[in-house]
Amino acid sequence: MPFTYAHARPALSTDCVVFGLDAEDLKILLIKRALEPFKGRWGLPGGLARVGESLEDTARRELAEETGLRQVFLEQLYTFSSPDRNPQEHVITAAYYALVNLSEHPVRASTDARGVAWFGLTEVPRLAFDHAKILELACERLRGKIRYQPIGFELLPRKFPVRELQRLYEKILGRALDKRNFRKKILNMGILQELAQTETDVAHRAARLYRFSKEKYDRMKKQGFNFEV
Repeated sequence: MPFTYAHARPALSTDCVVFGLDAEDLKILLIKRALEPFKGRWGLPGGLARVGESLEDTARRELAEETGLRQVFLEQLYTFSSPDRNPQEHVITAAYYALVNLSEHPVRASTDARGVAWFGLTEVPRLAFDHAKILELACERLRGKIRYQPIGFELLPRKFPVRELQRLYEKILGRALDKRNFRKKILNMGILQELAQTETDVAHRAARLYRFSKEKYDRMKKQGFNFEV
């Protein structure tokens, strides 16, 4: 039955930190805002929740509307509730982070986004609202979580050499890893399926390709398997 509250309430929104990996660096997806406040400035994709809509549904809808991204890994990060985070009104936002493979998820700007583009972590411009704070926390969460849960595979193609997996970890953790030790540890986990295929169109010696077996990981996790790199 419809009803209203006697007192004013904050608005509710979602914002998404979208990570992607290309041949050069770990990237962040940003939109150029077409509306006030902060019109013309870069920021995280997101928007206000609708009545009858869950927060995750809001996040996925806004991603699809503003960037064209659909069916991506998405996880809630944190709630930001400072009354002055939006100069127009009190807006509480639930932040999410998403992981996508750039080659498999093309992006396009639409609705209230004037533009959409990928930025390297060291190239991020001044952001709208408190989005710099949200981005900083998302980076911390990604660095921590990738050590004990295989979420990084969402950033890679379905088939990849172990070398690319190591490069992914080095980019996220911000440090070099020993090639022999990393390869031995990740293969001994038993969660990679070796394929009867090698790289093509490469200048160096073609490496064997692998794929992440989520089914096997889920089975091993139920048995007490501990993923740690």
